[in-house]
Amino acid sequence: MKKRQNVTIKGTKEGLVLQLDDCCSYEELKKELDEKLSTNLRTEEDSHFLAVKVNVGNRFLSDDQREELKNLIRQKKNLVVDDIESNVITKEEAKRLKAVDEVVTVSRIIRSGQVLEVPGDLLLIGDVNPGGTVMAGGNIFIMGTLKGIAHAGCTGNDEAIIAASNMRPTQLRISDCLNRAPDIVQDKEKHEMECAYIDEDRKISVDRLQALIHLRPNLTRLEGGQ
Repeated sequence: MKKRQNVTIKGTKEGLVLQLDDCCSYEELKKELDEKLSTNLRTEEDSHFLAVKVNVGNRFLSDDQREELKNLIRQKKNLVVDDIESNVITKEEAKRLKAVDEVVTVSRIIRSGQVLEVPGDLLLIGDVNPGGTVMAGGNIFIMGTLKGIAHAGCTGNDEAIIAASNMRPTQLRISDCLNRAPDIVQDKEKHEMECAYIDEDRKISVDRLQALIHLRPNLTRLEGGQ
């Protein structure tokens, strides 16, 4: 019976792809990987550097194991590790990803000196008073008056938006873009919701909320939604 291969090496235009079996022991995997890389590269000692992508399937690797595999591959003269991909993540990482995608609903008034920050989207049912600050890794939706500071996409999300029933901010920030109140044309007689977003010139613009369907068509997260 033919022995099952724990390591499969495939060449691509970008370099090498190493498919590592996720059923054998880690020690077996390391041994076979070392042997196959050594055999495969004996005649290529003088060749240029090759980028290597590693796929470990449903195997969980600790940080130490990841570093060990990287070092094993790097020991070969012309290999550079590009990435190690796994289908498995830790519970902590899963919780972090869930928090980023979650819409946090808060019902309160953000008063002067108070800061409310969430990792994902924020739905605030209440006002943000002057001197108050709301921050979100994703979008900010305010069912009330925004008179303070709002910072959406604070972890670097340029697609984030800020929406408010009454947009009268002290300062708007989206990702690394900033816009102070004097730069925003405001009509105190308006009663429709408005939204702020980064435009094509990387400036913060304010428009009617209805414009979002064209500005951010991917904002709807419901599967099959239109």
